[in-house]
Amino acid sequence: MLFNSWQYLIFYPIAVLTYFILPKKLKNLWLLVASYYFYMGWNPKYVVLLFFTTIVTYGGSLALERHRSRRVLFTVIAINFGILFYFKYARFAFSNLAWLCQTAGIPFESPDFDILLPVGISFFTFQAIGYTIDVYRKEIYAEKNFFRYALFVSFFPQLVAGPIERSKNLLKQLDKTYSFSYDRMREGMLLIIWGFFLKLVIADRAAIFVDAVFADSGKYGGLYIVTACVFFAFQIYCDFSGYSIIAMGSARILGLELMDNFNAPYYSKSIREFWQRWHISLSSWFKDYLYIPLGGSRKGAVRTSINLMIVFLVSGLWHGAAWTYLVWGGLNGLLQVAGKATRNIRGHIRRVLCIREEGFSHRLLRGAVTFAMVDFTWFFFRIKGLRNSVRVLKTVITGFNPWIFTDESLFQCGLDRKNFYLLILSMAVLMAADYGKYRGICIREKILKQDFWFRWLVFAGGALFVVIFGIWGGSYDAKSFIYFQF
Repeated sequence: MLFNSWQYLIFYPIAVLTYFILPKKLKNLWLLVASYYFYMGWNPKYVVLLFFTTIVTYGGSLALERHRSRRVLFTVIAINFGILFYFKYARFAFSNLAWLCQTAGIPFESPDFDILLPVGISFFTFQAIGYTIDVYRKEIYAEKNFFRYALFVSFFPQLVAGPIERSKNLLKQLDKTYSFSYDRMREGMLLIIWGFFLKLVIADRAAIFVDAVFADSGKYGGLYIVTACVFFAFQIYCDFSGYSIIAMGSARILGLELMDNFNAPYYSKSIREFWQRWHISLSSWFKDYLYIPLGGSRKGAVRTSINLMIVFLVSGLWHGAAWTYLVWGGLNGLLQVAGKATRNIRGHIRRVLCIREEGFSHRLLRGAVTFAMVDFTWFFFRIKGLRNSVRVLKTVITGFNPWIFTDESLFQCGLDRKNFYLLILSMAVLMAADYGKYRGICIREKILKQDFWFRWLVFAGGALFVVIFGIWGGSYDAKSFIYFQF
């Protein structure tokens, strides 16, 4: 079920109230039942995959604690990645194999893969594998209580779109049960309202404009595409961070703390910094379980560049089985490699031109350039098909139409004048909040320290604003929460 659905608005209060009413011994068991019910809301039969992943990693980790065997570790990883490959990548792999065989004149007929991708499979698979590797490295104990471990893998707030929690954080918290706390409830409510603001007011409103432009790029070329790409940067950010924040708020009311998955990423001054602030749970997962085991930056500049490219190409594939995702990942990797390779040259140019690295103008320029590069890579993330991406890029280059910003043409792309300006205003509110976060100021804590009447005015006003100005969609589709499809 979706966070922005009436089903969840009924399900969540029942789950919370029952949790706090039940005795301690039954609290986690209830959360486990609620989590499986939550996942079954998508497709009941795929709960078997979640359960199978849980059993394999649970049993494998117990075996690893008794005997630290690479064979056991690789078997557990291979089984889980095999399932992920079948459901997510088999069609893509065999279709490309069929194309290669056809090109080479070799007869080959691709099998028919009529498979529905299980929601959130990449998230819970990576979370379970991360736990298994941690046990192998002796960074955490192997959980003996099967039900507690099953809850760690399936905890409903973060089950289908993260954050990808570490066992050292979430699993250890599940060793305890929690009673109701008014302070936690206030904090959780504020997080949930902010998450719904990002999702319903910004992301879903931006999606209307973005979808209209990309659906008819022949009509909307040139700077329409550029504007749509900028809006998509905010759409995907608010969509994904909105989900993560709602998940944080939902867990916080229950007494559990999930990691903050985003830290003002569009204030980054380099691609490297961006990836330290964007989808932090996935970036850190790849760093700990892929980049460092490959050698990290310990084996020279060339090897470091190769390791970075491998990580980002795999990251692209993690997001989806399509060449455009590989291009997106590859571009981010190349930009990081280029940033490392030109660091000394850029430093020399700054010294020659007497540019202060921490000066406002230089930081502003670096931030603008970084956003432009990130936004360019988002184009390939959003577009469908490499050929289509080349065609649309040509319309951007050849279609110079700056008059669209003055002749009200932008108001004919799905959003009327009022909704267009409301989107701009809401994006400005987001950037103001993120600037505070970037500077180490937690606005949420500031609000919670205010008087009772002010706090509840913010709660009520924020909720009312979301209800009135949110975009309320219909049934589930891929854009309901973009990262559900990964």
